[in-house]
Amino acid sequence: MSGSVESRTCETEGCQNPAKLQCPTCIKLNLEPAYFCDQVCFKSSWPKHKGAHKSVSSTVNPWPDYSFSGSLRPAYPPGGSFVRRSVPPRIERPDYADDPRGTPHSEFAVRNSTEIKVLNPEDIEKLRVVCRLARECLDATGRAIRVGVTTDELDRVCHEAAIDRDCYPSPLNYRTFPKSVCTSVNEVICHGIPDLRPLQNGDIINIDVTVYHNGFHGDLNETFLVGEVDEVSVNLVRNAHECLEKAIEFCKPGVKYREIGNVIQKHANLSGFSVVRTYCGHGIHRLFHTTPSVPHYARNKAVGVMRPGHAFTIEPMINAGSWGDQTWPDDWTSVTRDGRRSAQFEQTLLVTASGVDVLTRRRDRNGQPHFMDNLSCKSN
Repeated sequence: MSGSVESRTCETEGCQNPAKLQCPTCIKLNLEPAYFCDQVCFKSSWPKHKGAHKSVSSTVNPWPDYSFSGSLRPAYPPGGSFVRRSVPPRIERPDYADDPRGTPHSEFAVRNSTEIKVLNPEDIEKLRVVCRLARECLDATGRAIRVGVTTDELDRVCHEAAIDRDCYPSPLNYRTFPKSVCTSVNEVICHGIPDLRPLQNGDIINIDVTVYHNGFHGDLNETFLVGEVDEVSVNLVRNAHECLEKAIEFCKPGVKYREIGNVIQKHANLSGFSVVRTYCGHGIHRLFHTTPSVPHYARNKAVGVMRPGHAFTIEPMINAGSWGDQTWPDDWTSVTRDGRRSAQFEQTLLVTASGVDVLTRRRDRNGQPHFMDNLSCKSN
C-alpha cells in the first residue's frame, strides 16, 4: 500500500473507519483512487475490488520502434493519452490556457524585442507572492516522492496544490504541454511528461513547478533523490545545485547575462560534468518566458546587463556525460544523447540595488534543497 492521504471513509463494505491508504494498482493504472483504512480491510476487499482493474491492461510504450538513448521508457495508459486535469473557472488563466494550440500570444507579441522589463514596486510584490506560492507547490510535491509513486501521481499532487492556492499550473497547455508539472527522471534533462511509471529505488527526479497567480508566473525546480542513490548520481545532483548557487552569488547590477555561463561551466567541468546548451534561463513576470535569455554555458552571446527590477531564472542542466541532448517523439521530453543522468536546479531571481533576491528560495532548513535533507538523515 502507498503512503498516507487525506482522511476518507474506508471503501470496505460495512466499514466506516477513516481511510488512510490507497490501492497501489489503481494509482499505477491511473484509475479513480480507492481508499482503505488498513491492510486487513484492503485484503478482505481485494476479491471484489480487483475487478476494477480487469478492464485496464498494463501501461504502453507509444513508440516501441524509437531508439532510446537510455533505459527509461514512457509508461502511458492504454489508449496512449491522459485526461487533462481540470481547473476551476474561478482561477485566473494565462492567455494560452484555453487556446486550442496552447499559443502564448502575449509572448509572441514581443518575441523580437531585446528589451528587458524593469518591474515597478507593485509588480515586484505580485511576483514575490506568486514565487512563494510556487515554492509551496514544489515542497508539497516533493513530500510525495517515494519509491513506487508514479510521476502522474506527483502531477496530481502539484496540480491540486496549485488550485488550493488559487493558482493556474503554468505548464498546463503551454504550447499544448499536457500536464501541470514537468517530471524529469534519470537521463531526462527537462520537460519530462508525467506518466504511469513508478519511481524506483535509486532514481533521481527533477520537479519543475511554475504557477500563475494574479497575472504573474513564479518558476523553480529541484532534483530529488529516490531511495538509495549511487554516489555518482549524488555528486551530480550536488554539483548542479552548487552551479546554481555560484551563479546566484555572481549576480548584481552591471553584470552581463552572458557571463553567468562562465561561472556555471567552470564549476561543472571541475567535477568532470558538462553543461546542456540547448536550454537556458529566461526572464519571467507577466510572461512565462521572455527576455533576457540566460545560457548556462561559457562564451555564449546572450544580450543584456542586469539592472534593478529585472526578474529572471537561472536553471543549469548538468550532465554526467556529454552535453548533447535529443528529444523523444512527444516533442517535449529532452534526454541526454549518451543515456547518462542529468540534474538541474532553478530559482526565480529579482535584481536589487546590491545583488539579487532569490524569490523562490525554500523557507525552512535555511533554504537548503530537499536532497540535502536525505543526505543529512543518512549521516545521522
